[in-house]
Amino acid sequence: MVWAAPGLLTLVVTLAGVGHAQPWRDELATWSAATRTVPDLVRLAGTIDAATGPYYLLMHGWTALFGTLPTALRLPSALAMAGAAALTARLGARLAGSRAGLLAGLLLAVLPVTSRYGQEARPYALATLLAVLGTLLLVGALDRPTWRRFAGYAVAVAALGLLHLVALTLLAAHALVVLLVAARGTAAAGLDPPAGPTPAADEARATTGGAAPAAGPPGDGAHAVAGGDTPAAGRPVGARGPGVVWRWLVAVLPAAVLVAPLVLTAGGQRGRQLDWVRLARVDDLAALPGALAQSGVVGGLLVGLAALGAGRLGRRALLPGAAVLLPVLLLFAAGTAVPLWVTRYLVFTVPFACLLAGAALAGVRLAPALAVVTLAGLLGLPDQAALRRTHEWPRTAPVDYAGVARIVAGHEQPGDAVVYSPRDSWLFPDLGLAYHLGARRPRDVLVVRDQRQRADLWAAECDRPAACLADVDRVWLVVTGRRADPLAAVPGAKGDALRDAFTVRQVWPRPGLTVALLTR
Repeated sequence: MVWAAPGLLTLVVTLAGVGHAQPWRDELATWSAATRTVPDLVRLAGTIDAATGPYYLLMHGWTALFGTLPTALRLPSALAMAGAAALTARLGARLAGSRAGLLAGLLLAVLPVTSRYGQEARPYALATLLAVLGTLLLVGALDRPTWRRFAGYAVAVAALGLLHLVALTLLAAHALVVLLVAARGTAAAGLDPPAGPTPAADEARATTGGAAPAAGPPGDGAHAVAGGDTPAAGRPVGARGPGVVWRWLVAVLPAAVLVAPLVLTAGGQRGRQLDWVRLARVDDLAALPGALAQSGVVGGLLVGLAALGAGRLGRRALLPGAAVLLPVLLLFAAGTAVPLWVTRYLVFTVPFACLLAGAALAGVRLAPALAVVTLAGLLGLPDQAALRRTHEWPRTAPVDYAGVARIVAGHEQPGDAVVYSPRDSWLFPDLGLAYHLGARRPRDVLVVRDQRQRADLWAAECDRPAACLADVDRVWLVVTGRRADPLAAVPGAKGDALRDAFTVRQVWPRPGLTVALLTR
């Protein structure tokens, strides 16, 4: 039951204030996609966001059952993070002992990053769950190399790839361990059961009716014989030889087949999808711990503890260490050539860093170890509070869609229209107003093809704005940013048409947006 406390604590923490922050731009994209029909979702994937298409399909089914309130949209992520913490404890117990697993799971529960992505309607929490699950299943498959165990691993890896393509960089760590196991056995790869109570030991005790097989201290390989593995309780000897490599390759083949179309389609969309991402620089690596943990001080503490844990574990640090370092280095290397370096793409590596940190904390008595976990939680409290106010980054630049919606709803009159500028902004001002007002929002007077009709995240506007505005007497103008004169901020023919026919009656600046009422 080493998993229970971390899982429950994570669920409590992530559900606290889960619906308080209004959906931010990425979640508005999720809402827009998830509320479309399945054929419309397929068309959308052909235009943009193909890599997130499977997640949108999952959320389509979820929202049909549970609705689109912020809490409902985010609940799958909260549940996934709770599951990730529970499985982190389980994996830690298997690799480093029950105490290390417990502390790893508890540490993950209190990190700001866990709440940040456990409270976001995006695929990163689900990918984190599947990354830990797949790694745990791989350890089990290498310990007892049966096709059934590799089949479970294959399902987890395929789901991981469908939900988050970048998370498949984890397979580099898996491949390294598989090759080492094939060459030298599970003990050499640090996968032999550690000393003390573990899930494997408990299972062995239950099946034999006696004591669990003895194991030496972490890293000593006491039960390894001639570089191989000692069978326990009559079970098959741990995987070794080329057969295990072939089984692993067969297991990852379904993932390759399933994600190949996504990779090809998403690759063609990269220029439009990631036009806001710059190439990676060396200083991005230095900033990664704080950015990933959502707190500089907590990120530094986590890195320090993980380094200590790696030293303490010895060869047992190979799998969790590789699961952290290889995805980071692969994404960074790719990001120096193409714009791919986005910190949140690496959230799935955090549990493995927590596993290493848990191993460091397991070297002291339980009370001081729990005090360090508590300290990490306390240090992250300012960021925990901030992320529950807004999901925007930086958090000093929130975007108040709900505030704009309240202003419009409070002053709207029949026949009013709404105009947005810029229309193609990644802030999605039109989706923000649509989410909060629904059918009660003013008529989007310039739209000739909406997002569904275009199979896109942005609508298309008429070529002659003056003609489209001819029968309108009052216009709500919503522009991005804080503008003293929002009408002057509208460029092109749309701005000319508005300035020629309308005057500003009142302006309401809101964080990240400005709304103005225009009249003839």
